[in-house]
Amino acid sequence: MNPNKGNLYLIPTTLGDNEPLEVLPLSVKKTIEHINTYIVENEKTARKFIKKITPKKPQSSLELFALNKYTDSMELPRFLEPCNNGTDVGLMSEAGCPGVADPGADIVNLAHKYNIKVIPMVGPSSILMALMSSGMNGQSFAFNGYLPIDKNERKKELKRLERLSFEHKQSQIFIETPYRNNKILEDLCVILDKNTNICVACDITLPTEYIKTLTASEWAKKKVDLHKRPTIFIIHKF
Repeated sequence: MNPNKGNLYLIPTTLGDNEPLEVLPLSVKKTIEHINTYIVENEKTARKFIKKITPKKPQSSLELFALNKYTDSMELPRFLEPCNNGTDVGLMSEAGCPGVADPGADIVNLAHKYNIKVIPMVGPSSILMALMSSGMNGQSFAFNGYLPIDKNERKKELKRLERLSFEHKQSQIFIETPYRNNKILEDLCVILDKNTNICVACDITLPTEYIKTLTASEWAKKKVDLHKRPTIFIIHKF
């Protein structure tokens, strides 16, 4: 790596409104203390997080670049100019680890092309923490993002993922828009085989954390309210 260039630090954030140092190592705090330039998904929440973890850092010292679904890809090289000029830059997701189910992956890819050193930091990933606690196959798994909105397409995709889990012994992970969580769990109970395992991992790391693995038939008899709560779903037909 070029010693005259700054590093790109991949800085994890909390998964909800809890105290940062309850779930993040001290190394994250130390890194944020010395970095003033950030690439973030949402400026308001990023400033709030930085203030919470380093309250003495003046907000006026921060330079933030917004990277989200509205960002023009032509703007990305400009975000890494500070690194090219010798300044360390922090990349932060809205929640959890940057670059994992997150637009930050585009910046990381560009950093490698520019010969900028990429430094990942330890922090919570809802996807991995859900898998860890699911009792499903941590040796072979796939994250599938969001399912189709169309009812018929969603049914086909769920049956496809169920078949993949059985044929390849591979756990299938996905998420849903939080206000549709209850509906997707209902769909899983109806569409999947009654013996297919379903893990529901909700509010991970928060006081309201709820993680449970049951079969589709067992979930059909259980009452749980997932409305507007960040949730990871994992299915596996054994």
